[in-house]
Amino acid sequence: MKEISMHILDIVMNSIKAEASLIELFIEDSIKNNWLKIVIKDNGIGMTDEMVKQVTDPFFTTRTTRRVGLGIPMLKENCEMCNGYLKIKSVLHEGTTIECCFERDNIDRVPLGNMGDTIITIINSLKNCELLYKHSTDGNSFTLSTEEIRFILDGGSINENAVLIWIKEYVNENIESILNI
Repeated sequence: MKEISMHILDIVMNSIKAEASLIELFIEDSIKNNWLKIVIKDNGIGMTDEMVKQVTDPFFTTRTTRRVGLGIPMLKENCEMCNGYLKIKSVLHEGTTIECCFERDNIDRVPLGNMGDTIITIINSLKNCELLYKHSTDGNSFTLSTEEIRFILDGGSINENAVLIWIKEYVNENIESILNI
């Protein structure tokens, strides 16, 4: 994938399919530590230990429409190409946590990509699920919570175009703001 945000989208879609009611996305972009660390945690159906071992194999998938599953294997390869790692922890009937890390200044690291677009795509896919997204740098951070937005909307739809445009702009402006300390 040409952008890390596409890997994030792929994993979050897996969390939605796993019937999560809460998905937490944490991104830490640290110049000081020279890493871009991403943690995606859900409270979905989880995986068995055997499935956790198999999920990084490109010829393993739970889909019935095709015989390969490239999302997680490609993410693992991208992390390792950048002196990083991919860790998966899962407990059946409790949820899954995927943590990955990239060496921030590695020449092979693809860009993070447009997180505003990624977040609104995720929000449009949520059904009976909330998203908590926190993005931090060495000195600043911001948080977006769909639960808080729904509360503020007081019955209005989070999926209305005007709301989604605001969310996209909020995410992109805040990322730019915390990266330009």
